[in-house]
Amino acid sequence: MWTTILMIAAVVAVFYFFGIRPQKKQERAAAEMRNNLMVGDEVTTIGGIIGKIVSIKEETFVLETTRDHTRIRFLKTAVRNVDVRAEDAKAAREAAKNPPVEEKPAVAAEDKPALKTDRLKKAKAEKKASAEDVAIADAPAAEDLPEAEKTENQEV
Repeated sequence: MWTTILMIAAVVAVFYFFGIRPQKKQERAAAEMRNNLMVGDEVTTIGGIIGKIVSIKEETFVLETTRDHTRIRFLKTAVRNVDVRAEDAKAAREAAKNPPVEEKPAVAAEDKPALKTDRLKKAKAEKKASAEDVAIADAPAAEDLPEAEKTENQEV
């Protein structure tokens, strides 16, 4: 008898902790999200309509969609999630208007000629290397030369 009562209590506890409690927590989070809606928030409805909130009343809100500024009135319970908060969108717009300025390290005046000469030396070295590559590629192979030229090349 006691084992049966204990088993029923265990099943009820499992249902509570794995079924009822998480659902209540989810409902509480959804209610909080709906109560914190603000004008300018971009939301998605349960029907899949995406838009920006234009006005809010106690139980309803007006959603503006498309470039034609189509306005539709919904119940607050129709909100699935808030995609972009009005505060975040405002901060992003201001950040786009005023991009951070990167400061380049100042090069001392005495380093500037050295930098220029280093670049010139590097360019001359690259040019010389490419000229040598071309000369090597244009030279005929030793097998292709007649006997007289082979001996001349070997002596040099």
